[in-house]
Amino acid sequence: MAKQSKIEWTHHTFNPWWGCTKVSSACKHCYAETWAKRVGHNLWGRGNPRRFFSDTHWQGPLKWNAEAASEGERKRVFCASMADVFESRKELNPWRRRLWNLIEDTPWLDWLLLTKRPQMIGQYIPWKAMWPDNVWLGVTVENQKLAEKRIPMLLSYPAKIRFLSCEPLLGSLVLDMDCCSNIDWVIAGGESGHNARPTQPVWVRALRDQCNAANIPFHFKQWGHWAPELPKAKTSNIKIIKRGDITLFGLGKSAAGRYLDGQTWDQYPAG
Repeated sequence: MAKQSKIEWTHHTFNPWWGCTKVSSACKHCYAETWAKRVGHNLWGRGNPRRFFSDTHWQGPLKWNAEAASEGERKRVFCASMADVFESRKELNPWRRRLWNLIEDTPWLDWLLLTKRPQMIGQYIPWKAMWPDNVWLGVTVENQKLAEKRIPMLLSYPAKIRFLSCEPLLGSLVLDMDCCSNIDWVIAGGESGHNARPTQPVWVRALRDQCNAANIPFHFKQWGHWAPELPKAKTSNIKIIKRGDITLFGLGKSAAGRYLDGQTWDQYPAG
């Protein structure tokens, strides 16, 4: 749980549990698994346990909701940065039910449910035709194949806001605008970490341009480890790779930054 999250597109993060099983190429260098191991937890894979939390942990969003109501300003909560709420494991069911109740009890918080398992949404979600207004439902689409598979499943659910997380962006994406006219937000970003796979600038620009043409809010989160430009400050021992006529510099997430063509892209849906 984190109030005032460092993730650029949310205010807070909340994890009903920690742990997951990898399901697609975006999972290869999972930052959440790396972080869990760093603090002494082996939670990834079907054979490993999940980490659960106390009542005190679950009180956090209730406090955030009261603060948002007092301020008269809605807050976004990313759920879950260290798990996937639609992972198919029976021991998660009581914690999922507790999460659904918490979402309904915090109407001043917009809950961003992001999954790589849209085929499981209908099995676990308690809402049918009428969903709470504070649920934003998203899917990760790191490449064209998974965009074509996951986006139609996302759009079959009547969440108020439906969004795509193209992070890490691992290939070019051509969105079907007949389908994506019902997408409310697109987030894009490159992969971070020393083993990060490079994101091509042309992929990011093409995605941004498609969103602009379709009036879909676009948020560019980061270049990740590899950036197309050197920072102004002198940096030594930089690894360089070539991708066609493009040169990419291994700077690390902080130095690589999040400027795209000289500006930040911080667009949000009108929630």
